[in-house]
Formats: sequence, C-alpha cells, structure tokens
Amino acid sequence: MAIIERCHSIEKSNTLEMSLSLCTKTLCRYFTNNSRTKLINKLSRSSSTFLRNSITYKTVLTKWEDQDLKVPKLVTFLTARKSSTQVMGALSPLDPSSFSRPELAIIKHASLSLNIDFESKVLNGDAILNFDVLEDIGELVLDISSLSIESVELDNGTKLKFDIGEPVPNFGSKLTISLPNQALVGEKLKVKIKYATAPTASALQWLEPNQTSGKKHPYLFSQCQPIHARSIVPCQDTPAVKFTYDAEVTAPEEFTVLMSALRGEVRSNRTTFRQPVPIPSYLLAIAVGVLEQRSLGPRSLVWSEKEEIERSAWEFAETEKYLQAAENLCGPYVWTQYDLLVLPPSFPYGGMENPCLTFVTPTLLAGDRSQADVIVHEIMHSWTGNLVTNKNFEHFWLNEGFTVFLERKVGASLISDPVEAKKSRDFHSLLGLQELSEAVNQELGVDNQLTRLVVDLNAVHPDDAFSTVPYEKGSLFLRYLEDLLGGPGEN
Repeated sequence: MAIIERCHSIEKSNTLEMSLSLCTKTLCRYFTNNSRTKLINKLSRSSSTFLRNSITYKTVLTKWEDQDLKVPKLVTFLTARKSSTQVMGALSPLDPSSFSRPELAIIKHASLSLNIDFESKVLNGDAILNFDVLEDIGELVLDISSLSIESVELDNGTKLKFDIGEPVPNFGSKLTISLPNQALVGEKLKVKIKYATAPTASALQWLEPNQTSGKKHPYLFSQCQPIHARSIVPCQDTPAVKFTYDAEVTAPEEFTVLMSALRGEVRSNRTTFRQPVPIPSYLLAIAVGVLEQRSLGPRSLVWSEKEEIERSAWEFAETEKYLQAAENLCGPYVWTQYDLLVLPPSFPYGGMENPCLTFVTPTLLAGDRSQADVIVHEIMHSWTGNLVTNKNFEHFWLNEGFTVFLERKVGASLISDPVEAKKSRDFHSLLGLQELSEAVNQELGVDNQLTRLVVDLNAVHPDDAFSTVPYEKGSLFLRYLEDLLGGPGEN
C-alpha cells in the first residue's frame, strides 16, 4: 500500500523519533477522514511511550519495513506493543481510573505557578487547590504520576504530612494528604503543593529543535486526555470533577506560552492565564514555542511557528463561520475565545479540543480547506465534552458520539441546498457505519466488550479502550433515535 511505501522511504540516518513522526504524518494524510478517531488516537498515545524507549521504537519501525502489514493489523500491533497497562479492579468507587475521592472533598479551583525548564525537561512550581468538603474527613486523596512532591501546606502555612502510594504502571500513584484536624461538611480548604514533574511525564512532549518546523528552538506541548493530567499537577484526575483555574507561567523570553484558558498579561518572561469556566483535568493544556499569530475573526487567532503561519491563517479563515453555525444549533459559545494552535510536524493527533485553544496537526493544511470537518468536530466539543462531560471514561461515548452527531448536523447546515445537505450528512453517516463495521468485525471482534457504548474499565486503561466505537456507534445511535422520533421542529 502507498502508506507502507512512504514509510519505507524514510532515510536510515534519521533519528528514530523523527522516523515515527514522519510515518505518523503520512498516516494522518492518508486517513484524512479518520483523523479524529481511533487510528490517530492509538498512534499518538503509542508515540508518547515510544519516544522514551528506543528499543520499542526500533522494533516498530522494523516490523513496518519487514512485514507486508495491512493497516488495521498495523494499528493492532501498535496497540499491543503499548498495552501492558492493566490493573486489578477499580482504583476508587466513582472512577476505575482515578485514586481520588471527590465524593468526600472536591476541587473547585486551582492556581498554578509553573516554570518551564527546557534543559531539564521539567515543569516546577506549585499548585494551590481549593476544596469544598462534602463529608467529614481527615485526609485528602489525589492522583499523581511521577511527580516529585517537595512540600504540602495549608494556606495558613501549616505543614501537612503526606504519603505517596506504590505506583501502578501507567496509572500513577495515590497522594494522601493528612489534615491536622478533621474537616467538617461545608468547610473550605486551601492546600498548596510544591512539586516538579518528571522528564518522562506522560502528558508532556518535549521536542528537540529538529522536530519543529523552524529547526532552531525546542518546543513543548501537552496531552492530558484521558488520564495524564496527574503527571503535570496533583489533581482529582477524573472527568467527574470540574474546576476553574488561573496560572502564571515563566518561560524564556523568546518563547510564547499558551494554555487552555484566556491569556492575560505578558510581562518579560511571565504569562498569566485564567479559565473562568469549570473544566475537567483532561482539558488542562499548555504549549510553549517560538510562535506567531494571525487573526481569524472577532474571537479567534491562529498560532503556529512562522514557517506555517500564513498557510494556517488561510486554511482556517472560515473558523468564525463554523462557530456561528454551531451556535445556531447549540446556543451561545461560552468560552469567549476560540483559538487554534498548529503544532509542529511531530504532532501526531488530528485535533484536541482544549478549551479556548484547539490543538491541530499541520497535516490539516491541505491548501483547499478540505479538512473543515476536523475543525467543526473540535468546535462542537465546546458544548459536548467540554461543557457537558462524561462522568468517567467508561461513558466516553457521551463525549464523542454526541460530538460526531452534532458535527454532521452543523456540516450539513453549511450547505444551502437542503437536498444536498441531507445527502452530505447521510454520506458521512454511511462512511461512519463502514468504519464502525470494520472496527468491530476486523479489529476488535464482535464479542469484545470494547464494542459496547458503555465499557467496563476495571483492569483496562482508558487509552486502550479508545476506538471508533464511541464516535461512530454513539453518533449512529443518536441518528437512529432522531430518525425514529424526529428532530428539532419535527412532530
């Protein structure tokens, strides 16, 4: 197949990291209609592991070169290589993938103060977490992953004892903070945690200059979905918990810092942010690079390295039109700003719906605005997923099924001829049905519990449950209900 031939052509002298990036870029271009679903999700999450293990990396590339692999088997192989992520049973009563206990005390706001250290590849600083106490408690329980905790204290300076549990591979550890006195229902607590991330933090990708478009400066971006925020900040890393946040980030002066929040003051090497709309931890995002911006409309900017900025501005010039079409269907856009960040070529995702700042792959820069469906999909997450969110990742279809369903309705609404609009929506639904059929029958297997809308994540990492199913089965189920019962304005 052409995709395999493109991978064969990679120069042997390239680094293994760059080789996987180029192969992933080829995959993104080849599967333009599937860039938001399983293939890209699987590859991206695999690459975060492979970047830290050159032996695994080499094995994957050798397999690609030495075997006549069909693409579905290629994806299955990559999944199998990364899937030593099982644990025994649920980690907590509300979320099998989180140690935290938000039913006892819940985070309502976080204040972050972080320093970007490109040389050591770490973030260091502190997080002040505001809790509402829901039950009488003597301790707080949080999620962390490979964080170095220096100290924990109350807002009055009282030092707190803490314990870090044994790490569970790929799930991190339980951070238990002992309170000096029992906290009663209705109380509010403010806890300051001083800490540093690890160079291997699963949510962070530290790119070398040769992995960027400009080839001169390093670059940092994050990916916290589904449960990787715990490697950036101590938190209740479950989508059942939503909190507002503010941040102050220090980085070298020539770098631009962006987050999934409204950008505030930039003074010398410090940038401030605020996110007044509560978000789940998986939507916490940061990117740091030497960037430029262009305006796309009254509430949108596009950011990228200078090598991509003009193409990016042209490609996404119709963003405001998509936002207005989405508002016509779903109501006001509450996040104020909708910016796009075009990541370097090494970014292997289709898109990520971080609030106020959608991350997108440069492979969307097709030169003909033909990849609009990906942008519309990420815009729709501003309502389904970001605003109304699944309780945990066993119910992930509520995020993605509704988003694909609405994406296709909005896409059709942009076509003036109602007959053609319906044909377009039907066509994309049929393509989705074909993808779903292939995933169930050729990849997962008809008896695999991951083909259900609501999956069981006991002993299963959420990364390993990602597939086309929540996207396409979810959206087609909603389309079936609409066809059966009628849509808006229909009896």
